[in-house]
Amino acid sequence: MDPVLRLAVPSDGSAIGELARASVLDVFPAYYDDAETASAAEHITTLDTALIEDGTYYVHDAGGEIVACGGWSRRNKLFNASTAGADERLLDPATEPARIRAMFVRADWTRRGLGRAILTACTDAARAEGFTKLALMSTLPGVPLYKAFGFTEVEAAQLPMPDGTVLAGVAMERPIDLEEMA
Repeated sequence: MDPVLRLAVPSDGSAIGELARASVLDVFPAYYDDAETASAAEHITTLDTALIEDGTYYVHDAGGEIVACGGWSRRNKLFNASTAGADERLLDPATEPARIRAMFVRADWTRRGLGRAILTACTDAARAEGFTKLALMSTLPGVPLYKAFGFTEVEAAQLPMPDGTVLAGVAMERPIDLEEMA
C-alpha cells in the first residue's frame, strides 16, 4: 500500500512518538555509541505538539500506520531537545529561516522517497508563508537526506541532551528558491 502524506492530528501523537523512538534505536547505533543512542531515543523523540497545533507537521499514513513523519516550524526552536535560547516566538520570514524539525522514517520504509516528500511539502508551505530559507540541526544519520535535498553544511555542532549527553550534529541551510533536485 502506498502511504498517503497528510498533516498530523493530535491523535497521531502516540504513534509518532513510537515511530521516532524505533527509528532512533534502529538507525543511530551506526553513528553513535550506546549511551548517545539511548539519550537520543529519550530526548529527541518526544513530539513537540506545537508542530501539530501549528499545522506544520506531516505524516505518511500506510493503511492506518504512520511510517514516516517530519515537519517545519515558523517558531524559534531548532530541534526538540534544544532549550538554550529557544523560545516560542514566531520567526520573521523576511529575515529568518523556517526550521525543519523532527524527521523520522520507519526502518522498513526507508529509501522510498518519503523523507523527500515531507521536505517538499515543508518547503512549499514555508514558501507560501514568505520564508526564503530553511535551516535545520541534523543528527548524523539525516545528513545524507538533507544534502540530497540541497541543504549545505553550515557547521559541525554539539547537541547537548538534557541528561548531559552530547551528540555530534550538523547545522544545515537551504534557500527555498533552490530548484528541486531530481
